[in-house]
Amino acid sequence: MSYDTPSMNYVKPKKHLGQHFLKDKNIAHKIAQTLQTNQYDFVLEIGPGMGVMTKFLLQEQNKPVYVVEIDPESVQYLNKHFPDLKNHIINEDFLKINLFEHFLGKQIAITGNFPYNISTQIVFKVLDFKEIVPEFTGMFQKEVSERITAKHGNKTYGILSVLTQIYYQTEYLFTVNEQVFIPPPKVKSGVIRLTRKEHLPSIDYQYLKKIVKTAFNQRRKTLRNSLKSYNLSPQLKQARIFAKRPEQLSPDEFVELAKMIKNDATNTP
Repeated sequence: MSYDTPSMNYVKPKKHLGQHFLKDKNIAHKIAQTLQTNQYDFVLEIGPGMGVMTKFLLQEQNKPVYVVEIDPESVQYLNKHFPDLKNHIINEDFLKINLFEHFLGKQIAITGNFPYNISTQIVFKVLDFKEIVPEFTGMFQKEVSERITAKHGNKTYGILSVLTQIYYQTEYLFTVNEQVFIPPPKVKSGVIRLTRKEHLPSIDYQYLKKIVKTAFNQRRKTLRNSLKSYNLSPQLKQARIFAKRPEQLSPDEFVELAKMIKNDATNTP
């Protein structure tokens, strides 16, 4: 199976879509190889553009490859140059599609060179569908990659770090320079891998997410103060954990914190 290398001038990158087309085939190949677990039924690439990375996924994956692309011009190009993607191109906004419906509840691995302007939203979307996404790799703005993989106590550690690391093992794989894109972005990029943990916490994700967001909305304050809206009982507020600031808690400690609050007798539903 072989594919022609796309002409990088065929589809014009669109600023409003946050498009920076990857032109370095070696980097594209390295990203395509970041999917390693094989614990999935399908591969979904977000924002393939002109398929520089797609061709390596098609060559190397032994699972069906799908792409989701919002740009009609890119979709037209992919249809013309990648016949093996027939009926596997989803011409929609990734943030609006229901992954359960599209893939019938099957396990999917997600990868891509993600548009900077929606990259954090993509991560939160994946977390919403974590039950069917065992592996998630790809390229983000370097700052976002560092936030996702940051450890507690680090100044970049925050909401994204906690929620991602509760459900996934995170790895920062390598940094990518600006010059390998058309047009070059103003910042470097970082490639990461997220591998879903074998045992996920038994607590409602939306409830947990709300607590983490509330805590970090006032990250300089202790949890005793930042979580006042939960009407904590006097006894619970005396627990040592509430004297800490949010960046001092590990992801697992946030899970325990959420369970403590949920079990608190005076907690308001």
